[in-house]
Amino acid sequence: MADENEEIRQAVKVYKALGEPTRLKIALLLIEEMNLCCSDIGSKLESVAGSTLSHHLKQLTDCGLLDLRKDGTYIYYRVNREMAQKYAPYLLE
Repeated sequence: MADENEEIRQAVKVYKALGEPTRLKIALLLIEEMNLCCSDIGSKLESVAGSTLSHHLKQLTDCGLLDLRKDGTYIYYRVNREMAQKYAPYLLE
């Protein structure tokens, strides 16, 4: 029963994160182009302020949908395909 509750909590985190249109756009963008840094994502979305974009990336990372890799002062993001397959397979279509 505890494992089932954890699965439900994780699903809610992912769906809540993807329920915001900008975060959904970010996830879809990162499916198309893996390993983008914050500035690259911002330039492709155009209408999102840097601080807002950082908040969205944190939400997506905290729920496990995005993985990050630090390279010097840059942080590169990509979709965690295992999480996407489990909770949001439509992202991978």
